[in-house]
Amino acid sequence: MTERWEALEQACKSCRECSLWETRKNVVFGVGRQDAEVLFIGEGPGANEDEQGEPFVGRAGHLLDDMLAIIGLTRNDVYIANIVKCRPPHNRDPLGVEQDACIGWLRRQTALLRPKLIVCLGRIAAMKIIRPDFRISQEHGQWFERSGVQMMAVYHPAALLRDPQRRPEAFDDFKSLQAKIREVCERTEVNGL
Repeated sequence: MTERWEALEQACKSCRECSLWETRKNVVFGVGRQDAEVLFIGEGPGANEDEQGEPFVGRAGHLLDDMLAIIGLTRNDVYIANIVKCRPPHNRDPLGVEQDACIGWLRRQTALLRPKLIVCLGRIAAMKIIRPDFRISQEHGQWFERSGVQMMAVYHPAALLRDPQRRPEAFDDFKSLQAKIREVCERTEVNGL
């Protein structure tokens, strides 16, 4: 299986399906366990991620690490990827054409992982993965099922940095995630509060 992951990552790193390749420093493929039962999906890399080639390594990433730690997880226990693998200029939302050009990479990652749970980090990911009219402020923390996979969306960590008053809601969402992991996952251990 490792060979398939490496081949997929190498192919992704040479992708030129949309114009984002022209300004990227690094393709941000993903990070974590290649047999993870829990997949976190963000919208796309920012400046720090583009520089380092790894998702969620800036301030939002540190907050995500803290949120995982609250429920007894680390990024080594899960897999973290994005809808688009290259940074949109000025950290703008990825355009529909960019998402469509890149979603195949995420689908192939998901097919290799076969996760039991998918957590969308923010509105953009939720609208692409769960439902096009997803309303993050109203539907965060709710579980949906598609093809036997349980999925939910939580506020993007960057949104929580901008609006710390939403952190109690995010805490509740992660507690729900912790309970769902205990319910359906076999290899993922959660501790914490």
